[in-house]
Amino acid sequence: MSLESEVDLPGGAVLPGALPDALRAELIAFRRDMHMHPELGNQEFRTTAAIKERLERAGLKPRVLAVGTGLVCDIGVEGEQWDGGPSMLALRADIDGLPIPDTKTDCPYRSTVPDRAHACGHDVHTTVVLGAGLVLAELHRQGALPRPVRLIFQPAEEVLPGGAADAIKSGALEGVGAIIAVHCDPRVDAGKIGLREGPITSACDRLEIGLDGPGGHTARPHLTTDLVTAAARVVTDVPALVGRRFDSRSGLAITWGRVESGHAPNVIPQHAELSGTVRCLDLEAWRQAPDVVVAAIDEVANLHRAKSEINYVRGVPPVVNEPGVTELLREAMIVRRGVESVEGTEQSLGGEDFSWYLEHVPGAMARLGVRTPGERHVRDLHQGDFDVDESAITVGVELFTAAALVNGLR
Repeated sequence: MSLESEVDLPGGAVLPGALPDALRAELIAFRRDMHMHPELGNQEFRTTAAIKERLERAGLKPRVLAVGTGLVCDIGVEGEQWDGGPSMLALRADIDGLPIPDTKTDCPYRSTVPDRAHACGHDVHTTVVLGAGLVLAELHRQGALPRPVRLIFQPAEEVLPGGAADAIKSGALEGVGAIIAVHCDPRVDAGKIGLREGPITSACDRLEIGLDGPGGHTARPHLTTDLVTAAARVVTDVPALVGRRFDSRSGLAITWGRVESGHAPNVIPQHAELSGTVRCLDLEAWRQAPDVVVAAIDEVANLHRAKSEINYVRGVPPVVNEPGVTELLREAMIVRRGVESVEGTEQSLGGEDFSWYLEHVPGAMARLGVRTPGERHVRDLHQGDFDVDESAITVGVELFTAAALVNGLR
């Protein structure tokens, strides 16, 4: 693998590691194969094996996580594991797909698995970290890697509370001083990244509620617990109550995705079910949310004489980009592609379990542009027709390799 291309750095240093054409083509083929074979969280056996085989072919020693899928791999480390203190930079990817059908037409690499799709860009994230690892491994062989790097290929990002916890339990952060990641953004042109210091995603939890009470005839609602009305009041009143118990700047929002009750128009049912999400922009408000939300649900249910059973499923906190690591990504991208390749981005209401790593080490996530410049139709995330401009793979690889090298020169 030839890595002759160099980029000037302040002070006369040079930055090797531009992506060779042959590796670029290989990575596109790898991403397409992964796109054709999506696997759900904690079932990513084929994907794990493919990543492991390619890293081993490059002379590396990846370690499969204890849960059986996902893996970590150190570059620039002598022996089996790093024991030189918390100084490594980790590059993180998520490897799972989504339980939705791939609806793309006339696409030679559309999913071959029914009701499964890589509709969130995890195939791109994985390919970017794999490509960066291959480039950095070659630089290490040439004596040009100033500091060890860890690759983290994490399973089950789409499964609350996220596979990051399993990766951390497996020791993925041992010896790591900082961690970086990218997430595909179909609103940003390929060739660019979006950056933001501080919160860049929101917290996301899940609510599952059961309401029970004696039903009866709709002619005599006064003799029953009118569960349909009770459920309707929970839908409308709980978000309003919660909204008055938090600072409005916290951005806490309850949104319902399912409400189900009853079987006949003239029968008041004995059971109702509701489910939805709790999203929050502020970390401290997220920590308080379970107690406040559960209390509000109980208040409304009791008012209507309904017994409530609440399953508040803790999800993920916001991803809060640490300023120093965010600046590392900015510097790396500017060195590679110029100042115009970096733009600001807003805080998203989406959740990302990359946040769990940031509870332990400083880190930052960049939004990787995947929209073809000039394209008017935005293929949104978690939609069956989602696809990317594959030139974004090169951008992501060169961003990560530059970040690893710039971090080592600091």
